[in-house]
Amino acid sequence: MENYCFDEIVNRYGSDCVKWDSLPEGTVPMWIADMDFKAAPAIRAALQKRLDHGVFGYELVPQAYYDAVSSWFSRRHGWKGIRKENVICTTGVIAAYSACIKAFTVPGDKVVVLTPCYNSFFPAIRNNKCEEVDCPLVCDGGRFSIDFEDLERKLSDPGVKVLLFCNPHNPVGRVWSREELLKVAEICYRHDVFVISDEIHCDITYEGFDYTPWGTLPEKYVVRSASCSSPTKPFNIAGIQIANIIAMDAEVYRKVDRAINDNECCDVNVFGVTALIAAYNESEGWLDAFRKYVWENYQFVLQYFKENLPEYHVCPLEGTYLLWIDCRHWMKDGEQVEGFSDRLRDKLFDGYGLYVSSGTLYGADGEGFLRFNIACPRSQVADALDRLKRCLLS
Repeated sequence: MENYCFDEIVNRYGSDCVKWDSLPEGTVPMWIADMDFKAAPAIRAALQKRLDHGVFGYELVPQAYYDAVSSWFSRRHGWKGIRKENVICTTGVIAAYSACIKAFTVPGDKVVVLTPCYNSFFPAIRNNKCEEVDCPLVCDGGRFSIDFEDLERKLSDPGVKVLLFCNPHNPVGRVWSREELLKVAEICYRHDVFVISDEIHCDITYEGFDYTPWGTLPEKYVVRSASCSSPTKPFNIAGIQIANIIAMDAEVYRKVDRAINDNECCDVNVFGVTALIAAYNESEGWLDAFRKYVWENYQFVLQYFKENLPEYHVCPLEGTYLLWIDCRHWMKDGEQVEGFSDRLRDKLFDGYGLYVSSGTLYGADGEGFLRFNIACPRSQVADALDRLKRCLLS
């Protein structure tokens, strides 16, 4: 395996990045899902070659793009048979699932989400004039699972038309097993609920936790679904903006394609096409090295908590590079529960120069938790942990 240096500190100040330049200098940002590593060498080389061409007009997405998507999901995840006729390109996964909601609902319909969930799910539902229905995940010993009885109750409502699903799940870090997916799929099938599966973190999983694409389930479930994916999270190219909706049913494809055009997000970035091809065709080794480094960061965090913050709990990390940390031990006797996560986030920022995401950003069921991004050099993780410790022990 080629030697990649993930310990390198890349100064991002002055690059107009949201993660660093929106905060005061000296703050350690561990919030937004944006890593602090340079993109894979093959991606950078491909982009440089495209840049050197010097003309950046409207992009005709080539067959090589679709071949790269198909080959990647076949060899990495066992999802075979994806063809150009199944892939709809768009600017990002948020635009992708927003268009899918538009395609399979009318204003007033209900959309179920498993909470806490990715915060951009909420405005996508509202912007399509639909009603959000929360199905809280169950936290047992720090590991989250689906309450299938509650999910059945929620999906049995005739007003529910869509389940907006997240696999792997952001922010709790679960990689749903095939057995769990089959249970969800059967409930949706019984109640004629369409599934939109956000799988943007699918390539960031760890040993023993294999991602199962929704598209590999039995056909009767797949034909009532659309899967949203992108190389942007695993390869740190979110600013380039590229994503795909994979629809294995022709009628689903037609409806989603219509919605993508209605939302006017059907034209893709010339550099996004180049970056995806280089990511999927030439950067597999980099991705594996990245996953190993982040897993070691996670082990470093666990050891740090064991030695310094044993009363606090880091939820098991199966996928993503985002830790979900239970900080409820910090709550004082008699303290108001509502707003606790926001108060802790603000104290960390104002008093210790550490910026993390409040759990309630991901819904009311995230109260008491913080989300903590470890896709950065280990020295930065260590600095952030020291600041967290000083706050929690104050």
